[in-house]
Order: sequence, then C-alpha cells, then structure tokens
Amino acid sequence: MADLDPGTPSASVLHLLNVCNRRLEHLLENLRNEPDAEGALRQIAADVVHAVEQHADIALAAILLNQIAGSYAVRHCIETAVVVVVMARRLGKTDADTLTLTAAALTMNVGMLRHQDTFQDKHTPLSSEELAIVRRHPEDSANLLQCAGVQDDDWISCVLLHHENDDGSGYPAGIASPEVTLNAKLLSLADRYCAQVSARNYRRSILPDAAIRNLREDRASPVDPELLALFHDELGDYPPGCLVRLHGGEIGVVTRRGSNGAAQVTCLRDAAGVAVAAEARPLPATAIAAAITEDDADTRFSMKQVWGAQAGL
Repeated sequence: MADLDPGTPSASVLHLLNVCNRRLEHLLENLRNEPDAEGALRQIAADVVHAVEQHADIALAAILLNQIAGSYAVRHCIETAVVVVVMARRLGKTDADTLTLTAAALTMNVGMLRHQDTFQDKHTPLSSEELAIVRRHPEDSANLLQCAGVQDDDWISCVLLHHENDDGSGYPAGIASPEVTLNAKLLSLADRYCAQVSARNYRRSILPDAAIRNLREDRASPVDPELLALFHDELGDYPPGCLVRLHGGEIGVVTRRGSNGAAQVTCLRDAAGVAVAAEARPLPATAIAAAITEDDADTRFSMKQVWGAQAGL
C-alpha cells in the first residue's frame, strides 16, 4: 500500500510521523543533490507540526513507545522536533518561528549523520577523532545546510548554537549568554531530553522523571532554569506514553497531559497483575507511585489499542 499524503485527513498521527521519518532520512542522505533542499525540509517540518497539532499527546507518546521506525539518528531528530513544536506553542511562538525551529531540529545533526548510528552502537568510549566529529558537528551541519541552499539565518543559528551553554561551557565555539538565543536553548533542551528518554541499542531509555532530574542537576552542561521549569510544567514527570505503577498497585500508561499535575491514565493490569480492558480515567499526579520500564510493566499493547485510530499505523 502506498503512503498516504501527509495532508490526507484520514492519516493517523503515527502514520504522518513515520512518513516524515522516511522522507527526512532520504532527504538528509541526498542533501547535496536536492535542487530545493530548504523547501523540501520546510515541507517535512510543516508536516511534523501538523501531526503534533492533530494530537500532541499521541506524538509525545510515540517518543517513549518507540513507534517511529528508522535509524536512531533520524528518529531522534523527528522526536526532538515533536518536543520543540509542543514547547514552541507553550511559549506562544508564531507559526513562522515554530516552523523554523522544527526545521532546525530536523537538521541539527546532519553534519554527522553518517557517523551517529555507528557512535551509538559502540560499547567503548569515543576516540579523540570521534569526539572531534561530535564537537564539530554543529558547524559541519550549518555549513552543509548553507551549501545546500538554506538561507534562513535563524535556522542556521539554531543549528550552530544548539550545544552552546549560557556559561560558555558548550561547543563548538564556547559562546555564552546572551549570544545563545532562546530558540537555540529550546532546541538544546529538547535534544538532550529526547536523547535520554529514547531507547538506544546500547542501553535502555531513561525514565522521564529521571531525565528531567538529570537535566536540572547537570553542572557540566547547565540549562536555563526558567526554560527547564516551563518544560517540566508542560511535559510533567509522567508524559504521555510513560508506563506507571499506581499506588493501588495497578499498571497503566499515561495517555494525556493534564492541568495542575493531573494526568489521564489507561490501566493495563490490575493490582493482582491481571490484564484488564483499557479504560482511560483522569487521575491526580499523586495517584502515580512511579514511572516504570516496559520490562517492569510486563505488558504488551499497541498504541492504537489505547489512543484509537489516530495512533494507528
């Protein structure tokens, strides 16, 4: 069956994201030969924005439940873009600014695309040459985009600055605040969060509440505390897709973000460990005892079972 056009009303959120993933992978691998790279990348960015706005909670859940296919290097860019769109809307950014930020997320690592999956498969520390590639990749990515015809200065700036820190401890140039823009800091935060909560070949994913704590406590690469507070408020300790154990012993999955710490949870197993029919119910955050791994949850389900047709493949 041929892929649906991303603009087709019947296309599910997961289908849209998977189509974007495949198109992005092809485009980034052939960027130098693309006659209108900027236009093609903007179209993929627009389709990611459309998918998130169609149902942001499903798009966020896909990050944790690993339903987006493809290589980690490209999948990570799609996942980062999803978080960027959610946060751009929280910050009240314009449609144009949101699109630029999304395009930057999709292309932030193009300068080391052919190395990234190799690096993440390694079980030993990176060599000095490999570390040099990592530290140089913002510049390499920006240069490659410019050579491919991308002329948007804000886009290029986000890519170039997304590993710089307010205190000048980042790379590649050690630029400090206020030269590090809010857009670059938002891209960096989304990038670092997604890198932790998404599974890698060499390690399990880090639970979302632990990922937020790691970002808050990271002294080597400090984040903007006000931006992190907004980020935490928007996604919460238990974002959609997070598997949880309730204080009553039930196992469930968070299906929607809520206000004032509330969340909607779909129970999957009762306190005795027996599988139950999926039924979503709003719960205060205090009802959740802890986030848990897939192994601890010991249950298998499709996103479509929980979220319906919008989460179908």
